[in-house]
Amino acid sequence: MQSPSKISDASVSMPPATSVIQGWADLPEGLLHSIAALLGSFLDLIAFAGTCHSWRAAFSSYPSKSTFRALLPPLLIRPNVRVKDHHLPSSNGRRKLRTCHLIDLANPNTNLRCQIPQETLQKMLFAGSSHGQLICCRRGYCLVVDVFTGAEVSPPRLPFREDYEEFYYCGTLTAPLMSPNSHLLISTRSSLFDWLVGSDSWSELKLPVNRVDQIVEFNGQLIAVIEYRLYTLQLAPQLGLQEITTVWWDGMDECPYLRPWLVVCGDMLLIVDHYISFSFGAPVNYRPYRLDMSTNPAKWVEVKKLENWALFIGGDVRSPPFSCMSPQRWGGRSNCLYYAHYSQPWSLHGLGDDADAVWDPNTDDNLVFKRNWYGQLQAFWVYPSMFYSDGE
Repeated sequence: MQSPSKISDASVSMPPATSVIQGWADLPEGLLHSIAALLGSFLDLIAFAGTCHSWRAAFSSYPSKSTFRALLPPLLIRPNVRVKDHHLPSSNGRRKLRTCHLIDLANPNTNLRCQIPQETLQKMLFAGSSHGQLICCRRGYCLVVDVFTGAEVSPPRLPFREDYEEFYYCGTLTAPLMSPNSHLLISTRSSLFDWLVGSDSWSELKLPVNRVDQIVEFNGQLIAVIEYRLYTLQLAPQLGLQEITTVWWDGMDECPYLRPWLVVCGDMLLIVDHYISFSFGAPVNYRPYRLDMSTNPAKWVEVKKLENWALFIGGDVRSPPFSCMSPQRWGGRSNCLYYAHYSQPWSLHGLGDDADAVWDPNTDDNLVFKRNWYGQLQAFWVYPSMFYSDGE
């Protein structure tokens, strides 16, 4: 981290000699940007943005908030955690309620809180999370909830058949909600629905074979995963899919993974999953492959080691994965996967040949590492919405 004494004069915009700074709120924006760049935790950044109106405005205009997301680990939200509350009436003396527990790996003792209404967790079904927002649906009704402020947005009702309840396989935002061209994408069993935020209707794209499992943005393109195949997704002038022809590794005709997922890691698009092991108490072998698009067709190439990166994933297929650079900065480990669980906060896995190196033999043998679709919200990783801005 750069110390204040080493900040160059060119990096700080000083006020004119004729102006007089009345107080901390009058510090120039350039200087505030330089201060923000030196902060190394969510707690510090949130405190910075909450100092006063001018400091919050300076944080909002910070030109590269994606830097914070690359250097800080995502926050872990564990829903429905039982906690004691002595103020609650109880017939059995336990006095327990369910709440959302938030964990910052970089500062485990930090007291941060999320604001997901308990009613939302009880009545709505998880469809995904994106840009700091929880996306929920039920019987065609959708709700987008800011995880940390509780602010809600209610899109128009999705087309819905009353004779059965549609299942929601994928929900994501293409940009922060306040962006002028933000879209909410929801996949059902046979269709992909698109809502331009603020409009009064949905667009629908009938899918070629099956549901959309995941949508990621990579190099300015939206990429959708449908039955292990990749498609570029266009939003305008109308919804459309174009398959990206790919070749699997080792001459295989089909994907060897059971339920793989994509994650953007720096300038790489990775596909990751674990090879099935029938040995209880053994390390779970996760191996990443990157997509080489310099060839036609594109090829999946094994990444032997993620030298300076860590990956984060939850048990629900709809919870987005993340990557973080230089995890040693906050006490993490490189070339590792942090897997969020319901029964324990997380388990740590070495990637590739490092599986044995970080495996904890005390890890519960009953933990399930197979990602699936769950009716109840599972533990997931998230970055607060304030750490996103237009174009990032």
